[in-house]
Amino acid sequence: MNSATQAELLRSLPPARRYARALTGSQRAGDALVADALRAGLPALPPRLALYAGVTRLAPAPAVPSTGAVLPPRHRQLLLLTALEELSIADAATVTGVPADIAGEELTAARQTLRNAAAADILVIEDEPIIAMDVRQLVEDCGHRVVGVAATEAQAVKLAQERNPGLILADVNLGSGGDGINAVNRIQQELKVPVIFVTAYPERLLTAEQVEPAFVISKPFEPLALAIATYQAVASTVPIG
Repeated sequence: MNSATQAELLRSLPPARRYARALTGSQRAGDALVADALRAGLPALPPRLALYAGVTRLAPAPAVPSTGAVLPPRHRQLLLLTALEELSIADAATVTGVPADIAGEELTAARQTLRNAAAADILVIEDEPIIAMDVRQLVEDCGHRVVGVAATEAQAVKLAQERNPGLILADVNLGSGGDGINAVNRIQQELKVPVIFVTAYPERLLTAEQVEPAFVISKPFEPLALAIATYQAVASTVPIG
């Protein structure tokens, strides 16, 4: 491997780790999956696609949610690759090893399945009022219920105790109101609930230097990205870490 390719592979590790943890539901399992893919050898594709393909090939069967619609594994992979990782349908088809027309048909079916998925009670942690309003609208457009909106760590902890949400959608930087990661850590001391972090700088959460979230969405995000992340988080048996 030449130095240019090796450098590109290193740059591709954070998104590959994000994809792997979304597939598995935890930081530990996701990072182990990336390590296994590297040890097994990557296919002859551009580095980022090669990492995605290696992870996809070794991905374990997903947990089956107790309620709501069930996504077949490849449908789930295609949704994650296109919605969260922002690959084109053609690249996602290459990663999953299917023709582009088949990938397009399966994505259409997967989106319909998401529309039929069970609704979740969601706590939004966001300090910017306009952004919070937009996020609330997106969440409700996806068929979920917003049970509270918190602008600070203290408000988030209080609302979580009072409303018992089934999912938390948290911004990382709460300005003068504290830190979204700290808020989630405090909440999870009492309530084990899946979490999706929203940040304009996802690479800062993917450094392998600390416990990291299992689900990360980059700002700005599309409704489909929220829908698939929500499905993955609720279906996961491991809330965070």
